Amino acid sequence: MWDAAIHGYLVAVSLIMAIGAQNAFVLRQGIRREHVLAVVLACALSDAVLIAAGVAGFGFASNALPWLGEAMRWGGVAFLLVYGALRFRAALRGGEALRPQPGGASSLRAVLTTVLVLTWANPHVYLDTVVLLGSIAAQYDPHRLAFGVAAALGSLSFFAALGFGARLLAPVFENPRAWVVLEVIVGVTMWTIAAGLAFGG
Repeated sequence: MWDAAIHGYLVAVSLIMAIGAQNAFVLRQGIRREHVLAVVLACALSDAVLIAAGVAGFGFASNALPWLGEAMRWGGVAFLLVYGALRFRAALRGGEALRPQPGGASSLRAVLTTVLVLTWANPHVYLDTVVLLGSIAAQYDPHRLAFGVAAALGSLSFFAALGFGARLLAPVFENPRAWVVLEVIVGVTMWTIAAGLAFGG
């Protein structure tokens, strides 16, 4: 059981660690100190649901609904293009517009909507959690539950470290130019992922 749990934790963290749209957003919110706990919990709970689906053996959804994969892919492309463009526009407005201020904070609803769309509209998250983790968990019968719980805990610990650890970068981002650089990096990340989804099939 412990072997399954350790592998579940390590595999989940290694899959989630790759820089992507979701991670870039969590990092940005962590630096801005805006609704960090809510963002971390939204990401971790979403992963937990998807991991549970994979461990329980629901990876056949794409086969049952052949159109689902394509719909998710192009929906994700559209959203990433728009969100990336917004980040580039924010960078063009200059660092002062990006400096975190109490009166200029985004609403909790807007932040949660963005992070949930970034999570659930990304086809890769289903490949990593439902398909890949689900197939690996099957190798650990009868300890699939331990594998899945540990994988979910791995996701929670990673997002917590990313979101709350980002505060250590706060002194760097007291410089408005640093915010411009961050927004450009996030925008490039979003558009790169969108291109990968669009042309990578």
